[in-house]
Formats: sequence, structure tokens, C-alpha cells
Amino acid sequence: MSRVTRVAVPMIAAAALLGAPAVTATAATASHTAPCPPRIVADWVRAWNGTDPRALGALFTARGVYIDLGVGLAFHGREEISGWKARADRLIDGVHVTVRATRRDSARITVDAVYAGHLKGAPEAFAVPMTTLLDLDGHGRIASDQDHYSLAEVLAQSGLPADWTPPAT
Repeated sequence: MSRVTRVAVPMIAAAALLGAPAVTATAATASHTAPCPPRIVADWVRAWNGTDPRALGALFTARGVYIDLGVGLAFHGREEISGWKARADRLIDGVHVTVRATRRDSARITVDAVYAGHLKGAPEAFAVPMTTLLDLDGHGRIASDQDHYSLAEVLAQSGLPADWTPPAT
């Protein structure tokens, strides 16, 4: 990771948490940062921010894998991925993803974003930095999605204890 990237990523995350506009790419990072998100990223964000869980699953290949490293779970295939989105919608009011920057390297897209919402029953809402790695197949569908964020930070911002677990649904 370049020095510019090591400096820019925390700045983007801090700006996102403070509600500031996204950090503009400098000449040193401009070649690595897309001026606007690729279409699959826009579709992915629209699916997460929407209310139809099947919209998220439809973006994946038939054998696509969604890995949520924050909670340590993996989902395989469109049906399981759609089910994960449906569960998130039941558990989190106003679940929302805001893209701050994207970077494409061949079939991999790195998305720097803010993951936000309000866990049902929690005293406060959360908005945490998230990095997502999307690996695409040759047809532009998502073969693999890895979400990286801190569950501890989600719980802390939400005012919940570190050992909190969601209710069975």
C-alpha cells in the first residue's frame, strides 16, 4: 500500500464519520480512484439501500459468495445472499451504504464506504467505515463480495454491549 493510500483511507473514513464530503483524489491517487463508481458498484449500493432483498442477490453469479467479515458469516448463491439482505433489513432500520471512493484493478473493485443504520432496540444509530472487495466474473456479475468493518465499532456506536447478539429471527 502506498504512503498516499495509507494516509487517504483514514482521512476518507474520518470524513465519512463526521459527515464531511468525500475526500477528493489528489494527482497522486487519481490514477487509482475512479471518477465515478462502476455500474456494478452503483447497482450494489442501490440494492443495499433499497427494500427488495432479491435485488442484491441478482447482482451475483449463481455460485456467488458474500462474506461479512464483521460478523464472520458467509452466504453462497443468490438465494442465501438475498436472505442475508432480508435479515439485515429486519435487524437494522435504515440500513444504508454510502460510497466514498472506488478503485478498480482488473476484475477486483475496492469500495471505501460508510455502513450505517440503527440496530432495532439500540439507543443510538451507527455509521462506520467499511471496505468492500468485489470480485467480478467475465460478465460483470459479482463472484465474491467481502465486507470489512468493525462489529465492535457498530456495537459501541449503537450503545450496545460488546457481547450483544441479535435476536433470533
